[in-house]
Amino acid sequence: MLQKVQHYIDSHQLLSPTTKILAAVSGGLDSVVLADVLHRLKVPFAVLHCNFGLRGEESDADELFVRKLAKQYGVPFYSEQFQTEAFAQQEGISIQMAARSLRYAWFEQMRTQLGYDAIATAHHKSDALETVLLNLVRGTGLAGLHGILPQNGHLIRPLLALTKDDLYDWLTSKRLAWREDSSNESRKYARNLVRHEVVPVLKQLNPNLEETFTQTLERLQGAEAVFLASFQEIRAKTQRTENGTTYLSIAPLQQSPAPVVLLHELLKPFQFSYVQAQEVAAAFAGLSGKSFASPTHVLVKDREELVITAKNLEVFGSVALPEQATQLTFGPYLAKITRKSAEGYKIPRSKDTVALDAELVRFPLKLRPWKQGDWFIPLGMNGKKKVSDLLIDKKVPANLKPDVWVLVSDASLAWIIGHQPDNRFKISENTQQVLEITVTRI
Repeated sequence: MLQKVQHYIDSHQLLSPTTKILAAVSGGLDSVVLADVLHRLKVPFAVLHCNFGLRGEESDADELFVRKLAKQYGVPFYSEQFQTEAFAQQEGISIQMAARSLRYAWFEQMRTQLGYDAIATAHHKSDALETVLLNLVRGTGLAGLHGILPQNGHLIRPLLALTKDDLYDWLTSKRLAWREDSSNESRKYARNLVRHEVVPVLKQLNPNLEETFTQTLERLQGAEAVFLASFQEIRAKTQRTENGTTYLSIAPLQQSPAPVVLLHELLKPFQFSYVQAQEVAAAFAGLSGKSFASPTHVLVKDREELVITAKNLEVFGSVALPEQATQLTFGPYLAKITRKSAEGYKIPRSKDTVALDAELVRFPLKLRPWKQGDWFIPLGMNGKKKVSDLLIDKKVPANLKPDVWVLVSDASLAWIIGHQPDNRFKISENTQQVLEITVTRI
């Protein structure tokens, strides 16, 4: 199987000898195989893990499992905990869509911050088949019919040459452990319904369904490549980006034979649907100022252009604070970071500044809004205290509680910003270097 994966990687030019890889590992069967295969092929990689907080202790156990797996392979481990349900409710989207949006936004954030070249996911042939069937049911274009590509921007899928059965056989032959997500059997999720009810019926009609489907997908990918060759010329005339904002000229789209189709292709990277593309196109002749929102971006129709800006998703995840940083903006705040000698150091009395033992924190630190269940050990104490109880004690008004952020070292809260540090990171007589952080509202 390793030779098959290596051949697929080589034939699609997914990796070079210098490519730095982040592997998305959930702890499930597929992603454990991905990590093991990369390890056996001697591909240098680090592990990314998303904890969506949807299954309580089970989600936390998944994170611990993946952390241990990364340690077993001797590779760096990075994790993120998301407020997925809150994001889904705010956007009025499904939990699955919310998780996907948060996941890929964080993947790209980590790729750029850490200086990696690509993100590897564990998608395989069976996933590609299920994806196309789902797209057909929901309505799709060429992109939805070709299924999952070997490479899409910085995303690569080294396992697309394999089926689910191939992955299972590898795992059992190597006696590898994995975590089983209890939600994978629930028929309330559309993908599970397709996997457990639809695909088995189709395999009765064609036992080699996945192989036949792969050939069809290759032909569709070829047809799409022809379309995209001319589409790139249209994009060059239509789209420009300045200071993180994307502008689309309306006139070239209006003059095209299929404005909605082209507009949707332009808007897909910003997670706008085809229906939304229809609505935006219908607004071309209307007044300026009308806005449209995807889970990740906002589009405003101006007089001659469409203006697209990214939403701030930090409130549902976190902002990484790298070791070399001297200042960082997060949410409505600015953090200034300095290192000082502990000799003769006096701890500031300001609630906006914290002084921590630099040797006790683990980078990259994280800054995120507090969430229910968070706890810390108050300075000078040994017992745990919930952040929610601290905010009650401090009489923080309900409408200001969402503005409270925390500083996280590894999995531990080091500072409830503006309120209290954690005793585990305090300065002591053994401290040699102090990490001082001052946070002010912008």
